[in-house]
Amino acid sequence: MRLIESILADAAAIATVRRDIHAHPELCFEEHRTADVIARQLTDWGIEIHRGLGGTGVVGIIKNGSSTRAVGLRADIDALPMTEHNRFAHASQHAGKMHACGHDGHTAMLLAAAKHLSRHRNFDGTVYLVFQPAEEGGGGAREMMKDGLFEKFPMEAMFGAHNWPGMRVGQFAIRSGPCFASSNEFKITIRGKGAHAAMPHNGIDPVPVACQMVQAFQTIISRNKRPIDAGVISVTMIHTGEATNVVPDTCVIEGTVRSFTIEVLDLIERRMKHVAEHTCAAFDATCEFAFVRNYPPTINHPAETEFARRVMAELVGPDNVLEFEPTMGAEDFSYFLLAKPGAYFLIGNGDGSHREGGHGMGPCMLHNPSYDFNDELIPLGATLWVRLAEAWLADKR
Repeated sequence: MRLIESILADAAAIATVRRDIHAHPELCFEEHRTADVIARQLTDWGIEIHRGLGGTGVVGIIKNGSSTRAVGLRADIDALPMTEHNRFAHASQHAGKMHACGHDGHTAMLLAAAKHLSRHRNFDGTVYLVFQPAEEGGGGAREMMKDGLFEKFPMEAMFGAHNWPGMRVGQFAIRSGPCFASSNEFKITIRGKGAHAAMPHNGIDPVPVACQMVQAFQTIISRNKRPIDAGVISVTMIHTGEATNVVPDTCVIEGTVRSFTIEVLDLIERRMKHVAEHTCAAFDATCEFAFVRNYPPTINHPAETEFARRVMAELVGPDNVLEFEPTMGAEDFSYFLLAKPGAYFLIGNGDGSHREGGHGMGPCMLHNPSYDFNDELIPLGATLWVRLAEAWLADKR
């Protein structure tokens, strides 16, 4: 493993910045202090910045030479709405907010790379450092694009990374094609007719309608889509009734749908709507069907994936570059990949043994109140960002 010496020398200072961000988490589109910290660091290193895309986004611009070629590197900066169980010195100071997904670490790795790139500039072209808000449900990537990210900063490709607990430090994982699923939500309001529970024949009970509907949805997965196509329908909430002796007027079903392709998603949405409407009709009930498409699937481009794989292999050896097994989780880097070539990859965060005393005793997993980013990744991730940017701009395309 050939880490860059200047990045290693600065790793402790960057880790201090990371822990400061961890202690002051901010939710999507509220990352004002975090953006100030990022902007101050970049400015101190002589890096031109642009603020305001996506509300709280920050873009750093590092140019060198005369080439018009450019590449983008992205880090997400927002936290999650959950209470941290850790009690070490850099634990969250804001109740109900926590960096439980490592976006503080993603920010730190890109900052460390930015400092080296600014001081050494061993490339010909432009590196855009994209610090993106609101990954956790806000679609910050989409909002930055709406504000003209790619028009104002015309880059040829964009790359992004996420830490991955359970994968060993010193390893990366990447794959071509779908790697994260689309994220979608549904809400179905079944309308029946209330009655006394002792005389249900006087009403139209929405509860058995909901039971039939939930069971029928799973036949969409098992009988309507091809078995080789991935898809998930999860009903996660059913709300109805106020008293044990009353047949309620309404029942509300909510949940999520995941898929790796738009074609499967179209099929699932269409069939869910048919099942919901016709199940209600069979019971003389009616329904309101709402389906919201949030994040599209994250699909890596083949050429950019293989390019990143080569850079990783040169840094940690080919045996430490794993094939990423696709997950039904979602990631809004997907919006960038719809507009630009690029790839999204994982960097191993270890098994949790890096955590300091006072951690929450739970597993060091993403979206867990006992999670903490592994600062050992900062020099490794930053070195990869530097080598990837240098190699991209040196490659004759």
